[in-house]
Amino acid sequence: MTSSRIAGGTGIRPRRIAAAVLAAIAAVAGVGALSGFHQQLREIDPQGPDVASEVASAEIIGIRTFTAPAGIDVQADLEYGTREDGTLLTLDVCSPPADALVPTRPAVLSIHGGSWARGDKANADWRNTCLWLASEGFVAASVNYRLVPDVRFPAAIEDVALAVEWLRSAEQVERFGIDPARIGAFGGSAGGNLAALLGTTGEGPLDEGARVAAVAELSGPVGLTAADLDADGATPWLRGIVGDYLDCEPGASVEVCPQSADASPATHVDPSDPPVFIGHAEQEVVPIGQSTRFASALTAAGVPVELAIVPGGEHSIGILDAALRGRVAAFLHTYLG
Repeated sequence: MTSSRIAGGTGIRPRRIAAAVLAAIAAVAGVGALSGFHQQLREIDPQGPDVASEVASAEIIGIRTFTAPAGIDVQADLEYGTREDGTLLTLDVCSPPADALVPTRPAVLSIHGGSWARGDKANADWRNTCLWLASEGFVAASVNYRLVPDVRFPAAIEDVALAVEWLRSAEQVERFGIDPARIGAFGGSAGGNLAALLGTTGEGPLDEGARVAAVAELSGPVGLTAADLDADGATPWLRGIVGDYLDCEPGASVEVCPQSADASPATHVDPSDPPVFIGHAEQEVVPIGQSTRFASALTAAGVPVELAIVPGGEHSIGILDAALRGRVAAFLHTYLG
């Protein structure tokens, strides 16, 4: 991992388009049948039911098919930091039932989606995600972070990095029985971008600071440069939310909008990154090329990666049904123990 700095001691590495990423683009040419899904799909309605959740449907799908067992403890609205403008940063912790035979547990930071502009840690879908992770034996921390338009990149990644450091602090390790060497990140949609960015930025051992030991992300827009969006045939809607997040004109070049590379996890891939699970639906609002290129970049760098492409057009935790939950949980157990 090359060096980088952001507030809190982790940081966004200086931009570099690694040879591995270039190799990845070439490698993806062989999966054109998948990356060719560029349809103008149902877009998330900012005035609709997905104001609270990025799952733009009232159907019982994805994470909504999970029913939490009894015994999970939820501690809500715990303060993990305060920003200079007075913004209070909070998260919810979902803990498995106490077990004297399990003195410490791995932890997973759960990062909601919502175009970096809306969503909440405690909406019904993300609370259910927190409960599901706890049911799998993880101490799950569902995090809120600052949103557009009040802030722009890199505020959100600075916040979630601070949340990892908070979980790893001696006080929280003792309070929740966390193993500080086994902290992972899970996110969907914009939260998938942030989880992946946690994994691919920073430097040093994966058990220090804001480093994470495993990443699982669903439907993340992980390539935010104009070249990435052009390769995907991205819709004006997607270009618009990326532009708002980066505070750039939609589709601006890296020279004009350098933060488009800084905010793209694939820009930072190198062999020291943690294992990554990537889930994506074949025909959803975020083009599948985002995930296939990211998976190829990780593979080219020698980073363990599991790519799960599922049928249909649901998005983020809308694809997190029982089958995919089993795959994600098995991945996290493999790399977090």
